[in-house]
Amino acid sequence: MDDPALPEAEHLHALSALGRINAFSGTASQLAAAIGRLAGPARVSGRPLELVDVACGGGDVTVSLARRLNRRLASAAEPDVSIIGLDMSGRAVMRARAHAATAGIGSARFAVRDVVAEGCPACDIAISSLFLHHLDDDLAIDVLRSLAAAARIGVIISDLLRSRLGLVLATLGTGVLSSSRVARIDGPLSVRAARTRSEYAALLDAAGLPGASIRRVWPERALISWRRADGVAG
Repeated sequence: MDDPALPEAEHLHALSALGRINAFSGTASQLAAAIGRLAGPARVSGRPLELVDVACGGGDVTVSLARRLNRRLASAAEPDVSIIGLDMSGRAVMRARAHAATAGIGSARFAVRDVVAEGCPACDIAISSLFLHHLDDDLAIDVLRSLAAAARIGVIISDLLRSRLGLVLATLGTGVLSSSRVARIDGPLSVRAARTRSEYAALLDAAGLPGASIRRVWPERALISWRRADGVAG
């Protein structure tokens, strides 16, 4: 799915397949709950909670997350959520914008940005889903540092766990939930390229994210949450 030479039709088909897989996996629900726990009293009164979704792909998780958070966090006294999805693929961003428009979610916006090269923009919470396993350790550490420096409150990441069960689930899931040739190849390869819980812990330590929690969640994913101790982005 990362191949820039991939024909547009195949790319869009794979993005749609990934959207179904993420919906089945409950990714947006897991992220929304984690954001709710992390934001809590750290929210700034009088303005929306500002989120950045790094490497958002086709925007399925971003849009679902915006919908869920607007229900979960909004109240008569507080504004809701503003979320911007970033991806280096212009094709993916166009698909994400169309998806948000169709869903009627105006609080989700999208822009083309290579966060690896350009860094993460300032926000309250930086999030990422199924991105770190595409990066080697050095690049992953750089990205984690960028997210931590940009986020006033903290960072939340959902990614694959490398395990036998994860490989089985990825093979079955892409086979059942997708007719995309690319997704069926990419799913098992992604699990093999992912990290174990201890490897994620070592990565977080190397990136300087002390006290980060790593929870195993369905379906064989790591849900990582890190809160900034000083509450001030760098």
